This record gives sequence, structure tokens and C-alpha cells, in this order.
Amino acid sequence: MKLDLIETQVKHLLEEIGEDPNREGLLKTPHRVAKAYEFLTKGYTQDVESIINGAIFEEKYDEMVIVKDIDFFSMCEHHILPFYGKVHIAYIPNGKIVGLSKIPRIVDIFARRLQVQERMTQEIADTLDQYLQPKGVGVVSEARHMCMMMRGVEKQNSIATASAMHGIFKEDARTRGEFLNLITTNKL
Repeated sequence: MKLDLIETQVKHLLEEIGEDPNREGLLKTPHRVAKAYEFLTKGYTQDVESIINGAIFEEKYDEMVIVKDIDFFSMCEHHILPFYGKVHIAYIPNGKIVGLSKIPRIVDIFARRLQVQERMTQEIADTLDQYLQPKGVGVVSEARHMCMMMRGVEKQNSIATASAMHGIFKEDARTRGEFLNLITTNKL
């Protein structure tokens, strides 16, 4: 990422909206914005292989594994405004499990890109399906979108939900129902 180029563009943007980029409070803003975008979009420079880092293990366990309430933040590709929320993930192993800490890291890879919630949810499910080849994967994301809250329809309490189901989660209503029930039960 060329931070100096982003800084120049931010300076021009400030001028275009009627601000003085040389004003004391804005002097370092172009640099801070460039550094923020570098962090907020670091998913483009990460790859799943290095995140998993060999943490896939053979295991005979064949019951549902769930990691829920994974916090995420992302940037809407339509308005470059944040959306944020929680992702809930389940899979049923088929001889392989993954280190649990890898699951939220996979979420971050896809969340830290310009995104739409639907694609992000599908990418997470596809990735787990590809690497684990489980009997099934279920992913549900719930998010608040600043593009809906701050502008446009201005609905502050709206929550968008997207899901992606593979294998037994798509084919078997009871398995899907168990997953959906377990992600809505009480917290610790």
C-alpha cells in the first residue's frame, strides 16, 4: 500500500469538501487516515494458509463444533463506511478439526477488506469447507451497517443477517435448526 499516495488523496478530499488541510486539527489527518486504511484493509495482504499455519489435526470427533459471537468490523464496498457485528460458525468434523483460535482469524481475513456482508459470510463458509472438508459448515453473520444508520434510510436499530450453509447444514433441517438454536442460547 502506498501510504504517501493515500495521504495526498485524503488531502485533496479535505479540500474538495471545503476544509483546509493545513488547519492545525487536520495537519496529520491524511497520515492517520492512510494508516487507518492500511489496518482496516489488511485482509488483502493475508492468506488463509499462513493463518492456519498447520493447525489442522486428525480427530475422530464427529459432533458439532461451534464458535459464536466472534466480533468483526468491516468496510462496506458501496460507501466505504463501516459495518460491524458478530459471526457464528459451526462445523461437523469429518476426521479433521482446526485450532479454535484460527476460526476468528479467518473471519478477520475476510472482514478486513472492502466487503458486502453476504459475500463475507459465504467466503468464511467456503474457506472452512475447503480446508476441513467437514460433513457440513454453517455460518451466520449479524451486522449493523453505518451506511444504513448515518445516511440513506437512517435506521439506527436495523440488523442485517446473512447465512451460508454447506453439507449437512444445508441438507438437514434438524442439524441447521440445532445450530441456529445453539447460537441464540444464553451466553456464559
